[in-house]
Amino acid sequence: MTAPLHAQQGLFEIREDRLHLGGIDLSRLAQRVGGTPFYAYERRLIHQRIALLRATLPQGIQLHYAIKANPMPALVQMLAGLVDGIDVASGGELSVALDTPMPPARISFAGPAKRDAELARAVAAGVLINLESEAEMERLAIIGERQGRAPRVAVRINPDFELRHAGMKMGGGPRQFGVDVARVPTMLHRLGQLGLDFLGFHIFAGSQNLDAEAIAETQQRGVQLALRLAAQAPAPLRLLNIGGGFGVPYFPGEQPLALARLAERMEMLQRGLEKDSPATRLVVELGRYLVAEAGIYVCRVVERKLSHGHVFLVTDGGLHHHLAASGNFGQVIRKNFPVAAAARIHGGPRETVSVAGPLCTPLDLLADELEMGHADAGDLIVVFQSGAYGLTASPVAFLGHPPALEVLV
Repeated sequence: MTAPLHAQQGLFEIREDRLHLGGIDLSRLAQRVGGTPFYAYERRLIHQRIALLRATLPQGIQLHYAIKANPMPALVQMLAGLVDGIDVASGGELSVALDTPMPPARISFAGPAKRDAELARAVAAGVLINLESEAEMERLAIIGERQGRAPRVAVRINPDFELRHAGMKMGGGPRQFGVDVARVPTMLHRLGQLGLDFLGFHIFAGSQNLDAEAIAETQQRGVQLALRLAAQAPAPLRLLNIGGGFGVPYFPGEQPLALARLAERMEMLQRGLEKDSPATRLVVELGRYLVAEAGIYVCRVVERKLSHGHVFLVTDGGLHHHLAASGNFGQVIRKNFPVAAAARIHGGPRETVSVAGPLCTPLDLLADELEMGHADAGDLIVVFQSGAYGLTASPVAFLGHPPALEVLV
């Protein structure tokens, strides 16, 4: 019996039922890495995804990479040559971005609770700072005065609407992110008094959405809001970052985002903006959509354990490396990521098993009651859809197990 193949597994090369990355058999790649567990990201798939976006989205829309999705330095270095800008959300991510060929003027810095030292570094580098509050604006003005520079800024707006069907909502109510719409006009007036270099707005309403119509609707409302508020800005609107929200399918029954349909709506949006505000650059900020499907997490079976007739594959990897796959990163009802035995992707004898990690907690499950190819001790287990919010979004120090490695192939 052949189990149905998860759609996204088909992105990778499979030879003789064995998974390959970058033309390399996964077992050989594990030897090259030096052991398990590890994350592997395939360059080819990232290049293909960006080429698809360039070919499908309207010309003139700028594509930015949000480092928080995956800040691996080698991966960010590669992406810096493929996208139009990089968005960071901490001083650490800022360091990674400044080490790439991306010009600092095309790096933007968002996120609440930016420390003065982080703001000072960003001002000195010439990075665009997305202001999250009036208080941050006042602190930044003092820093700019000390340096004799006019900090480059955009106002991050907490919109009075949310992204429908979003996996994570970041607007439409009380939020720690951005400035409430009602407060923006007064803030813009003060911003002009302080002499800050106003470029535009940042509007991020939600993430991980597979509904093209919902994303398009939110984008349209975001542009309309920005144009309305721009009338009270101290300078022309030069930049409008409408966020991302482009989702990827993780679970059975989910369908990929209809990118072509979304692009049609964005074409209309772009034409309207060119008419109403021709000097404005429209930016789409994507993280997960660029890298999630290009990555896998690999661990090795240490032991097959039978308990009350149920097979547990106990591995050397778990939630301390991949919190999302364990279901403890925002899932309300636990669902399995696509997980497979690397040497029996869709053929051979099948069995229903649970894949458990080495941690002393029942939460440490990478898959629960999942049908997959038979695996023995020593075999490799692979978790697909693992290129975003993997290692750095996980409690890597929990219980003191060794860290996972990362490779770009």
